[in-house]
Amino acid sequence: MAQSSIEWTEMTWNPTTGCDKISAGCKFCYAEVMTKRLKAMGQEKYAGGFRDIRTHESELLRPFSWKSPKVVFVNSMSDLFHDKVPVSFIKQVFQTMNDCPQHTFQVLTKRAENVEKYSKLLTWSPNIWMGVSVEDEQVVHRIDNLRNSGAAIKFLSLEPLIGPLPDLNLTGIDWVIVGGESGRKPRPMNPEWVLDIQRQCAEQGVAFFFKQWGGTNKKAAGRELNGRTYDEMPSLAAA
Repeated sequence: MAQSSIEWTEMTWNPTTGCDKISAGCKFCYAEVMTKRLKAMGQEKYAGGFRDIRTHESELLRPFSWKSPKVVFVNSMSDLFHDKVPVSFIKQVFQTMNDCPQHTFQVLTKRAENVEKYSKLLTWSPNIWMGVSVEDEQVVHRIDNLRNSGAAIKFLSLEPLIGPLPDLNLTGIDWVIVGGESGRKPRPMNPEWVLDIQRQCAEQGVAFFFKQWGGTNKKAAGRELNGRTYDEMPSLAAA
């Protein structure tokens, strides 16, 4: 595990590592860049490179060692619902999360069809928040897959937002995160796209979190929208 600078979580936990790209939002994948760096540093978990999907049973006990309640982003360096991750291992990860109700686990995937496919095989304790990434209109179908899962808290990560998302159906969705792309050659995010999503969340009663404008200098660009910071989180009462 590692402390995280991601605004909507506290730390990361990676029981699986490795991934591959499946949609436009993956173009400048953070995990791919970080994997190269960690491999060069001699980190054994990343020795096979980004496309080497691995499971790490030694990580399954780690959450039991945390002395205070944590908010945890699961698999920042991978995708728990990747086709190459055995269902048996996904169930083991869920068992750990089930057995650690003091922690909040935030699971995020682009492979939303597998979330729906495996949902009935998993135990969705209230401390498991399930999210899908939706970067443009080409992948809005992921929201329906998420909606059909058994997760108590369901969220969307609209990051990197690379296109407008009008007329979102947020029925059953508890939380929406929006963020622009950062890095050396980030694709631009139109402020009107963000404002429209914020309006939709307000109209449909969904918590809205604006993570960043992004760009080549994301710190300078900041994260204010409409002259304020949006740090809304889902209500645990929804669970």
